[in-house]
Amino acid sequence: MSKVAPAGSGYQTAGEWAPRIVAFTCNWCSYSGADMAGTARLTYPANVRIVRMLCSGRMDPLFALKAFEEGADGVLVSGCHPGDCHYVQGNLYARRRLEIFADLMELLGLDPRRLHFAWVSASEGVKWSELIGRVTRSVLEAGPNGEWLSAPTAEFSSAKLPEPGPPPRTAPTRDANAATTSHLRQLARRLLEEGEVSRVIGYAEGAQSDQMVPAFVETPEDAERLVWNERCYANLANYAVHRSGGATALIAKTCDAKSIAGLLRENQLRRDEVVVVGVSCSGIWHGDRLAAKCYGCDEDVSPLADWTVGPDGTARGSIPAAGRDTSPDPRDAALEALSSLPPDERLAFWQGEFDRCIRCYACRAVCPMCYCDTCITDKHRPQWISAPQSGPGNTSWNVVRAMHLAGRCSDCDECARVCPSGIRLDLINRSLAQGIKRKYGTMVSADPAVKTALTTYRPDDAGRFV
Repeated sequence: MSKVAPAGSGYQTAGEWAPRIVAFTCNWCSYSGADMAGTARLTYPANVRIVRMLCSGRMDPLFALKAFEEGADGVLVSGCHPGDCHYVQGNLYARRRLEIFADLMELLGLDPRRLHFAWVSASEGVKWSELIGRVTRSVLEAGPNGEWLSAPTAEFSSAKLPEPGPPPRTAPTRDANAATTSHLRQLARRLLEEGEVSRVIGYAEGAQSDQMVPAFVETPEDAERLVWNERCYANLANYAVHRSGGATALIAKTCDAKSIAGLLRENQLRRDEVVVVGVSCSGIWHGDRLAAKCYGCDEDVSPLADWTVGPDGTARGSIPAAGRDTSPDPRDAALEALSSLPPDERLAFWQGEFDRCIRCYACRAVCPMCYCDTCITDKHRPQWISAPQSGPGNTSWNVVRAMHLAGRCSDCDECARVCPSGIRLDLINRSLAQGIKRKYGTMVSADPAVKTALTTYRPDDAGRFV
C-alpha cells in the first residue's frame, strides 16, 4: 500500500473523494517500471489499477472508452520509449493512433486532464512514481467523471453551428446532364458488348423523380437505364466488393474513387477486377443546396479513372480538369464554432447528438470501408459495445466507428446523409481528417500505393507522450 503524504501532493486522506485511474501498460517496460517502483518502496498515490498488455501497440481506443464507461475518472497509457519496443515499432504505431484518439476525445468534450500518455522504461521506477502523482493530481483537478457517456441532462442547442455560405458554383444544366447520360450509356453498352466487363454499376431513376438509386447493368440493352445528374448521391464503391464472374465497371465521382483506392489498398479489390469510369462531376446537390463536401473540391475526375465521361464525350483514361470555383468548406466553420465552446458545452452537444442514435447502423451499411464480415458491435463474447440504445453504447459505437475510419475515410459523407437521426457524423470524420493532415501532412489519396496515416509512422512524429 502507498503511504499517505501531505495535502496537495496528489494523495488522498480519509473522507476525500478518490479518483479511479486505469493504466494500460506495456509488459516489457512500463509494467516492469511500475514493479521497480514497488520493489524500491517508492511512495505514490494508490489510485491506479494496472492492465498489463504485451505492447502499447495493442492498445485499442475502445479499451479507454470501456474504462470510462465502467466508471474510471482517468486513463493512462504507457509503453516503451521509441527505439526500445520489444516488438521493434509497436509503440510508434500506437503513438499516432492514440494522438488522433486524444484529438477526438477533446472534440467530444472529454476533459484532457483525464487522458494521459507516457513512455516509461523498465529502469524508470522513479519516473513511474512521479508520473502517477502527476496524473492523479490532474484527475483530481478534473473531478469525478460521472457525466461522461451519460444521456444528456441539459439542452445541447447552445451550440449554434453556422449555416453554409452561398455555393461556389451552380448546378449543371439539364442539357449537360442529358449529354453526360447519353455518353455514359454508349460507353456501358460498348464495354458489355466487347466483354471488357461483366457488369456496370451506375445510377438509375428511383421511385421518385429526384431520387437516383444504384443500378446493376449486365446486358447492353439494359444500359439505357443508366442516368447521370447532380442527384447521384450514393458511393457505388460500396457495391464493388465480393463480385465474381468477371470485371465490374464502376461509375465513380472523385470522392467515390478514393474509396475504390482504399479498397485496392486494403486488398478488398484487385485492380483487374474493376474498371473505374470517372464522371465529370460539378457537385452533388441536396435540393437547392450544394453538399458541404463539394465546396472545396477542385477535382473534376479522379486520376484513378480508366475512362472519363462528361458532357463533351468519352475518353480513355483520366483527363486533367482545368479547375473549378471553390470556397471554404462549411464543415470547417462548424468545427471552429464547436472548438470555441467550453468542454462541458461540447460534451452536451455531442451527448445530444449521440442520444438520437437509434443504432440502425445505416452509417456502417453505406460505408465502403466498413467491410468486416463481423462488426465489433455484433460480437457478444466479450460484448465491448452494449447492444441497447443508451448513452454509453451510443457513444462507444460512434467513437469506434470514427476511429476505424480515421485516415481511411474518403470524405464521401454518405454516413451523415443516410443517418435517419441527422447526427453530424460528417463533422467527426472531417475533424479527424484535418487533424491527420495538420500533424502528419497526409490526406486520403486516390493512389492505392500510398499508405494511410495510421498504418505507418515517422520516428520523429510529434506526440503528447511524457
